[in-house]
Amino acid sequence: MSAPGLYAADHYPLTDRLTLAVNAPRTDTLRATFPYCTESRRVTCVVDGDTFWLSGERIRIADIDTPELSPPRCEAERLKGEAAKRRLRELLNVGTFSLVAGWRDEDQHGRKLRRVTRDGRSIGDTMIDEGLARRWDGKRRSWCG
Repeated sequence: MSAPGLYAADHYPLTDRLTLAVNAPRTDTLRATFPYCTESRRVTCVVDGDTFWLSGERIRIADIDTPELSPPRCEAERLKGEAAKRRLRELLNVGTFSLVAGWRDEDQHGRKLRRVTRDGRSIGDTMIDEGLARRWDGKRRSWCG
């Protein structure tokens, strides 16, 4: 089993990764229109580059880490965090997607931990490829200089 606190797919034992692949949805069925979240009631909206609400449930994308926005530690982190937030909103709004659970259901903040996939590919991988996220390795690291 993986070390406590790790929940990225890369850290699952091979048998768990195979189970996740087998259990992944064959067809993407979720669709919603995602505005940005405000301080008022949150139902379906984007908080930042790796957290969003869907139908009243708070979701943390389990396989990535993006720059913090509340609060950012430096201007570079704020700028990249805003770009990641915009990109997540675009990716969620472009079409149907799926949420894939891992071996851990929630994080310490009560957010549901899910990989978000479209056509079987993690949108987290897309954000990593675009330089807006890092693969989650179990610990937060600085986005500043």
